[in-house]
Amino acid sequence: MGSLENGIERATNGREEHEEETEQEPILMEQSERFCMFPIRYKQVWEMYKKAMASFWTAEEVDLSQDVQQWDALSDSEKHFVSHVLAFFAASDGIVLENLAARFLNDVQIPEARAFYGFQLAMENIHSEMYSLLLETYIKDSMEKHRLFNAIESIPCVSRKAKWALDWIHSSNSFAERLVAFACVEGIFFSGSFCAIFWLKKRGLMPGLTFSNELISRDEGLHCDFACLLYSLLRKQLPWQKVHGIVHEAVEIETEFVCEALPCALIGMNSDLMSQYIKFVADRLLVALGYQRKYNVENPFDWMEFISLQELKPVASYQSMWDSRNEERRTFLREGWVTIKKHLLCQASKMVERISSSRWTQTSSHQFVATFSSIVLKCRIWNPNFVTLLCALNLYIVFQGIYIMS
Repeated sequence: MGSLENGIERATNGREEHEEETEQEPILMEQSERFCMFPIRYKQVWEMYKKAMASFWTAEEVDLSQDVQQWDALSDSEKHFVSHVLAFFAASDGIVLENLAARFLNDVQIPEARAFYGFQLAMENIHSEMYSLLLETYIKDSMEKHRLFNAIESIPCVSRKAKWALDWIHSSNSFAERLVAFACVEGIFFSGSFCAIFWLKKRGLMPGLTFSNELISRDEGLHCDFACLLYSLLRKQLPWQKVHGIVHEAVEIETEFVCEALPCALIGMNSDLMSQYIKFVADRLLVALGYQRKYNVENPFDWMEFISLQELKPVASYQSMWDSRNEERRTFLREGWVTIKKHLLCQASKMVERISSSRWTQTSSHQFVATFSSIVLKCRIWNPNFVTLLCALNLYIVFQGIYIMS
């Protein structure tokens, strides 16, 4: 009975603390304005949402054709590390998704932040798809593939990382604590793995994997930045001891993961250097949250100075890449418009010649439209509205030609 009463007391205290926190924090308070996006009250949060939108991409844009041969050329220790990294990533985005859907979207009441979280949900789905596609492409053995896809249960070092994150999802801790914890998930739990894949890029290996890693690490860096921004909006922030404690737990778990997943020293990278890098990333996160560094270590990988989580390509450069792809699509449509119009005009001209050589009254208008429509349908490569408009324009041209020639 005593343990039951203690459990009920803890749950009651947790609810009371949550209600008190909600009353003190404007971004957590229910308000009627939360259903309308405008007017924008939190401009920095809104700008973050726009940055996320500008960096949209899909798994279909990543070319894996060269990766299969290069995967076979990797050493066994390199394959071991990459496969374990992908196994954690494949499950981790699902954990982040659950946290967003089950907790944060319910906790946060301001529409600007909900817009960001809504878009993050879409991006996390794309990340999960990409990691699953990478495992599907590289791992041919069905038993090994099953083990990696079920890494949360089958691989202890992955299981510990997942359990830590899941415990925070289902905890009764304050929003501030859970926000810091998931900043650690996206800022620390991914850091060692991202770094190792960038190391493959440095060696010119696995272009599909490394390109997807660049896109995903850019996204996760933005998600981590957003967590820090949202934390800065909280009126009641955590004492430094609490934050250092959460970060330290994450560092210990990530270090353990790296040491198990990277048992053999690779050229230019080993467990000791990776552990130091994780602490470097943790210090950077603490500073972003507004706290003092804990570890005071330098970045051991000089080549990561330009491509670490906070120093990836700016979103504007990815915006340019997206604009370039859109321009290619617009060019294709313009060229296609010219081609199909030339074809239709040619057919229309032939029809006018046939009609003008005989009397119009002898030509059925229904037959005329049916014949012309069949020509359009043969060229139907875009959406119905586009073809309908084109058909109407060219029918107009035909009838104008008939009127002039009559």
